[in-house]
Amino acid sequence: MSTNDFPPKSVEALYLEHHGWLKGWLRRSTGCSEQAADLAQDTFLRLLAGRSHEVTKHPRAMLQRVARNLLIDHWRRREVERAWLDSTAQLPASEVPSPETQALIVESLLRVESALSRLPAQTRRVFELSQIDGLKQRAIANELNISPRTVRRQLRKALAACILAD
Repeated sequence: MSTNDFPPKSVEALYLEHHGWLKGWLRRSTGCSEQAADLAQDTFLRLLAGRSHEVTKHPRAMLQRVARNLLIDHWRRREVERAWLDSTAQLPASEVPSPETQALIVESLLRVESALSRLPAQTRRVFELSQIDGLKQRAIANELNISPRTVRRQLRKALAACILAD
């Protein structure tokens, strides 16, 4: 049976037929065979966890889409971890959180980052100016040429997204 025949294949059949190809594609994308193997496994796990265990008549396109999303998540996680490690590198050794605590913090940061990424650009910018740059609401309003009321509304929206993310 070819990859374009119906009925749709099960995840097991997809794995047997396309795992090697997917791992090769991911290896070219990551430059690391171990990472590629992990992401390929995660791709099939994502399919198993999904609502449908059957796929379209274009299985490689679907696998590539799922794997690409996982790859983006992986790069985002690495970026957050690197930023966290950079910030803890400046702490005295006695104040550096345990590896378990660091993992929990990174997970929380990733959830917050994901929640903020779904907000409109201006709302994210209001949040950044307030929480990262430390600007007051009136200064943010002047910076973005919006009303202070809009700043308050967007800041509430961003903070609510952060709270719900955690």
